[in-house]
Amino acid sequence: MPSRIRAGSVSKGRLWSGRIISGLMVLFLLFDGITKLMKVRPVLEASAQLGYPVSTIVAIGITALVCTAVYVIPRTSVLGAILLTGYLGGAVASNARIGNPMFNTLFPIIFAALVWAGIFLREGRLGALIPLRT
Repeated sequence: MPSRIRAGSVSKGRLWSGRIISGLMVLFLLFDGITKLMKVRPVLEASAQLGYPVSTIVAIGITALVCTAVYVIPRTSVLGAILLTGYLGGAVASNARIGNPMFNTLFPIIFAALVWAGIFLREGRLGALIPLRT
């Protein structure tokens, strides 16, 4: 079934801005997932503070890495952004539940916005779905 949404042209500057933002987000998410797999002490302590048992940390790390991998693949990047939004939404809920400071709760929201900003800048078809006009 052909798509009725035509790919919008993306300037080189916009494309590279999107790639840089997305690249930074991917690096952070890889760091997050790998440190969970390695069970680094600060990660275990932060997870315990959020109420997550040690037995769940590796599964959370694998989830982060899988969502990030889906985001990195160009054909599935929008699905990856959706999955990462859910993952980061869980971080917001966890921080809000225990009453962490406002920055800890807002950081995943800002991060999710940057994930979407990166893909919005590099993917012209999103402009047709989310028409931002000035």
